[in-house]
Amino acid sequence: MRALQSITTILLLLVSFTVHSQSKKDKKIMADARKAKKELLKTSSSLQSFFDNSAGYVIFPNVGKGGFIIGGASGNGVVYEKGNAVGMANLKKLNVGLQAGGQSIIEVIFFETKVDLNRFMEGKFAFAAEASAVALKSGIAVNAKYKDGVAVFALPKAGLMADASVGGQKFGYDPF
Repeated sequence: MRALQSITTILLLLVSFTVHSQSKKDKKIMADARKAKKELLKTSSSLQSFFDNSAGYVIFPNVGKGGFIIGGASGNGVVYEKGNAVGMANLKKLNVGLQAGGQSIIEVIFFETKVDLNRFMEGKFAFAAEASAVALKSGIAVNAKYKDGVAVFALPKAGLMADASVGGQKFGYDPF
């Protein structure tokens, strides 16, 4: 009986530690997402209307992209519905083609309607191969529009890469 109690205690401690570690990572990503939103709005204040009027959005504050012929990208982010955080997301991309370099970017995806947001949260969302993001420069988002229910913006943070596509990205979603 004592051995069973000891094993149970150890298992509970391990589960508690794992949950705490995950939430600590999530909290860091959420803090980074808040900073990224401020940076996006600082670069292009016209994004405020997307933040205010979209059904939801996901901010990936630190997407790493890199490649030479074969490339990839990955990042973690926060999903918001009507401005409230509702879960965590991840993105992965693997591609082959003319590309070279490495880059760190902020990526934000806005969902025009609740149906579009639900598609993302249900795992039924991926970009077509030819999809690309609007590379943000001061004021450029003024004329941006939704395409097929989504609008995507990217803000380079560091590095240089000859590739502005988001096509082929796959996403995961974990609700809170």
